[in-house]
Amino acid sequence: MSEEFLSQEEIDALLGGGEEEKKEEERKEPVAPFDFSQVEHIKKGGLPGFELIFERWIKAFREDVRKILPHVNMVTKENIYISRFQNFMLKIPLPSSYTIFSMRPLKENALLVVDSRLVFTVISILFGGPAKPFKVEGREFTKLEMRVVEDFINTALKSFEQVWDSFYPVMIEVKSIELNPSLARIVSPNEKVIIVECKMDIDGYEAPFFFCFPQSMFLPIKDIVYSQVAFAEDPVWRKNIEEKIYRLNVKLRLEFVKKKTRIKDILSWKKGTEIPLFVSREEELNLYVEDRLKFMAKLGKVKDRYAAMITKPVVEEE
Repeated sequence: MSEEFLSQEEIDALLGGGEEEKKEEERKEPVAPFDFSQVEHIKKGGLPGFELIFERWIKAFREDVRKILPHVNMVTKENIYISRFQNFMLKIPLPSSYTIFSMRPLKENALLVVDSRLVFTVISILFGGPAKPFKVEGREFTKLEMRVVEDFINTALKSFEQVWDSFYPVMIEVKSIELNPSLARIVSPNEKVIIVECKMDIDGYEAPFFFCFPQSMFLPIKDIVYSQVAFAEDPVWRKNIEEKIYRLNVKLRLEFVKKKTRIKDILSWKKGTEIPLFVSREEELNLYVEDRLKFMAKLGKVKDRYAAMITKPVVEEE
C-alpha cells in the first residue's frame, strides 16, 4: 500500500489558511475615495450662443487687425470648452501677457491671454524677419513688445465690444495687463472657466491666443450663451453697408420761394429780366435732400458766397 503525502498548499486549503491569507491581502490594498469634483470637465459644442458670438467676432477682428498688420492671413476660432482655471493657466508658456478686463453690467472679470509666440512672431515680421518666433528664455516683454501687445489687445477688445451690441450690449474696460500669471487670478484655481482658443495665421505660422471667462459670469444671460439664438443682424454686413452709405453723393436743393405766374409773362422773360423773390434773412426756407424735405434753413452769407444755416430737421409723419 503506497503512502500518499499532501502538499502544504493542500493542507492549508483543508485548514482554511489560504482564505485567511487572501483576506489579509485584500485588506492591505489601499482604497481611496473617488472625488468627482476633481475631474476636468471638457464640454465641446455645448455653448451654441457663445459659438455664434465668436464666429461674428472673428470676422470683424480679422478685418481690423489686417489694418495694423497686413501679414495676417487668417484668424480662426479653434475650440470652446470648459476646464478648470488652474489647468488652463499651467498650459500657457512664459512669458505671456494676461489682460484682465470687465464686461459691464456683467459681474466678475475675464482674461485675454496673448501667447509669447504670437508677440515674437509679430515682432519678427515688423523688422523684416521670418514668420517664426525667436527663442526667448525666461525674460519679460520689452517696451516695444508691450506696445505690440497693447495694440493687439485694444483692437481685439474694441471689435469684441461691437459684436456684443447685437446680442447683449456691454461696456468693456481693461483693468490691468499682467506678465506674472499669479497676478492674473480671476477665480479660484479649481473653479470652472470657459476657454476660447483662437489662432492667428501670420504668413503661414499659426500663433495662439486665448479668452478665459468664469463660467458663472454669464449666468444672468444664460439664455443667450447656452442656446442657439438667431440674430438677423450681422455686424460685418452692417459695417460694410454703413461705409457704402457714407460714401454716397446726394443732391441738396434750397427752395427760396414758390410763385405762380402766367405763361404770357414767362414768354416775355429775357436775359436781364429781374424776378423779385421777397426773401428775408429771418424767413425759414425748405432744404431738400434729393426729393425729400429734410430740414428748415435760413439764408445767409459766408464771405462772398451764399449759405444756408439749418434751423431744425423736418420729421415726416407716418
